[in-house]
Amino acid sequence: MSISFKKPRQNRIFQHIVEEIQKAVLEGRLKPGDQLPAEMKLKEMFNTSRGSIREALRVLEQKGLIEIKTGVTGGATVTTPDQSLVTESLNLLVQSRQVSLNHLLEFRQEVEGAVAALAAMRAKPADIQVLNQLLKQARSLLGRAEANGDKLLKIDIQLHIGIGKVSANPVFLSVLRMVHENILNSYDWLALKSSYALNSNFMDMEILVAAIESGQIDRARQLAQDHVRKCHRYGKTKRS
Repeated sequence: MSISFKKPRQNRIFQHIVEEIQKAVLEGRLKPGDQLPAEMKLKEMFNTSRGSIREALRVLEQKGLIEIKTGVTGGATVTTPDQSLVTESLNLLVQSRQVSLNHLLEFRQEVEGAVAALAAMRAKPADIQVLNQLLKQARSLLGRAEANGDKLLKIDIQLHIGIGKVSANPVFLSVLRMVHENILNSYDWLALKSSYALNSNFMDMEILVAAIESGQIDRARQLAQDHVRKCHRYGKTKRS
């Protein structure tokens, strides 16, 4: 690997090391799977102490930019950025009540409305086929909805994320994954349990997919927002 870093100023050594390696990752000069030079080599490259190198590596690991392994074959390896740290932070904010569930409702309404509108604008026949296949799986389970509740909820998550994929916007897709796979999953009172709720949820998704398929942008946005409001109302009723 051929990579070089700027020498740090003495009064900001550790921050400089973090910034230089982070910049190399973000610019693609260091890619996921690449191994950083050994600590002693980094020490020479930055002309600094081993302690400063170790401190910088710890910060980079906390940011999720590298993974550090110990042992003979260990070292610091560049990782693929994921949403786990963001998800954990948002979860803590919700649990500490710095972000209320009304805030989450407002957030979901805007995001899921925008995602549904983009999906209606950009959907291809192959995309609709995937969504309809998920609806078909859900339909086959609705005869005994409560008994199949967990399976139906998994399909519901796949549908929401599937619509995110159709929107062709990786930022929106990442947010939907974070919300549906992690945040909402951790609140049992938001989960749909009754046969009525599960059937109602399925009907909402069926109508939404139909609007996306027919390219009804404004209708898809409105249906998605109405669906989010309905789910939160159900959760509040169940909680009280």
